Amino acid sequence: MSDGPLYLGFDLSTQQLKAIVVQSDLNVVADAKVDFDQDFASKYKVKKGVLVNEDEGEVFAPVAMWLESLDLVLQRLQEKKTPLNRIRGISGSCQQHGSVYWGRQAESLLGSLKSDRPLVDQLKEAFSHPYAPNWQDHSTQQECDQFDAKLGSADRLAEVTGSAAHHIMRLRRKLPDMYANTSRISLASSFLASLFLGAVAPMDISDVCGMNLWDIAGNDWSEPLLELTAGKDGVADLRSKLGEVRKDGGGSMGRISSYFTSRYNFSPDCEVAPFTGDNPATILALPLRPLDAIVSLGTSTTFLMSTPVYKPDPSYHFFNHPTTPGQHMFMLCYKNGGLAREKVRDALPPSSATTDNNNDPWATFNQHALATPPLDVRSDSDRAKLGLYFYLPEIVPNIRAGTWRYTCDAATGGALREQDPPGWAPETDARVIVESQALSMRLRSQNLVSPPGGGGGQLPAQPRRIYLVGGGSHNPAIARIVGDVLGGADGVYKLDVGGNACALGGAYKAVWAFERAEGETFDELIGKRWKEEGAIQKVDDGYRDGVFQKYGNVLAAFEEMEERILKVAKNT
Repeated sequence: MSDGPLYLGFDLSTQQLKAIVVQSDLNVVADAKVDFDQDFASKYKVKKGVLVNEDEGEVFAPVAMWLESLDLVLQRLQEKKTPLNRIRGISGSCQQHGSVYWGRQAESLLGSLKSDRPLVDQLKEAFSHPYAPNWQDHSTQQECDQFDAKLGSADRLAEVTGSAAHHIMRLRRKLPDMYANTSRISLASSFLASLFLGAVAPMDISDVCGMNLWDIAGNDWSEPLLELTAGKDGVADLRSKLGEVRKDGGGSMGRISSYFTSRYNFSPDCEVAPFTGDNPATILALPLRPLDAIVSLGTSTTFLMSTPVYKPDPSYHFFNHPTTPGQHMFMLCYKNGGLAREKVRDALPPSSATTDNNNDPWATFNQHALATPPLDVRSDSDRAKLGLYFYLPEIVPNIRAGTWRYTCDAATGGALREQDPPGWAPETDARVIVESQALSMRLRSQNLVSPPGGGGGQLPAQPRRIYLVGGGSHNPAIARIVGDVLGGADGVYKLDVGGNACALGGAYKAVWAFERAEGETFDELIGKRWKEEGAIQKVDDGYRDGVFQKYGNVLAAFEEMEERILKVAKNT
């Protein structure tokens, strides 16, 4: 460890609070975590970090548990002999869409914390509501419908706020006294920053986009949506509760509270940068340049991309970039990811690959996936095979659970028709399911990409690099097929940041916030210091001339297939 300044990044997720300390050169020097179920389940009765009211679909977390977790994670850093006195700056990320409600005494209590008592004891009276709604909460459909109606449609709501409706409005209706006694409303990210500041921190320009109240193009709160939430006479009061949004993702919001200098030996010169959401922080965990994409291949599947283009749609999410004005981040979330692939895998008959690889069922899956040509087109007369494999109701598109198989003309995408029963051999599904997941990403990102290298007709529009994370990133067959479908002019890479992407993104944000030169962007500063060795590995060439175009030929047919299934679902 050098003797220079250190930077502290946090990740307050649904199930854990992680802290990670890095040097100016981005090398990690210490980390610690609190697991809510392991450390606090007996006290707060949480399961997977939350409490659930099944009758109303409410999902929420005790704010007191988060307070205790912050003291505990800092105590664990101390136990590891982490030199907290050398930390120059702090930032972090938190679960998106969670909110915290401060009472009338919040500012005075935050500003008068004493180091001899834990946070939870001193801030008991700081909140008008003891719980923070979680992103999994699905109790607000009635309010979501009203948001759509207020602006005319889900498309118009997405155009203004970056997302379909997914809230403050329901709590105002259900708990009017609580709402009246609320002085400020924080997102989870600005809540955590507030504890370090000793004052209520402003919301971050990226995380605020998850509230369905921020007009992204207008760069201000949406007056019609504030009026819907608070009533015509309550707009000014709601604006006051929300506060001003900090539009600079870097710089200092102020020095650290004396509570932390006295209790944990932080330097009084340590400063606090804006905190952001967990998804925006993920794209900060590496120098993700515009047109680079991250594909998370876990239980669910997520597609993230940084883009200068703002073209929202109800089926996905847009946010302001957390550090770079004029840039946005685009996110797709799918429920049917790894579990769907496993269902197809388990339906495959045993093969020689299974025997040769110690009964590894993925060996069989990979053998069939790679032995099947793109779209299972083996000759000019073959029709392209397309499918949807939804073992859970899907978000993108909003279709019930089911499996569908279609074929179309491979050259034009025309003559789409559903495959007659009994369908095709299960061995074919191994490739088609991965193709279908990647085709959905390509369909929804195609208007946000451009030809690599600025065009000139050399290459078609596609992501520049594709970074794979999650369990599926280790699978060579999946990497190959994702590269075939999405392209990736500079290749497909496996990214390994040890499960700490969000906390690292927060720590890197702190480094940039306090060490940037005048006008120096996040990508410029972090790009010069970030070392690819050990963090990324090239796993596929990506773009293949001729193969990439074959998938382009059937993209319209894939979209038509989704629309047909959606239409049938609406009529049943």
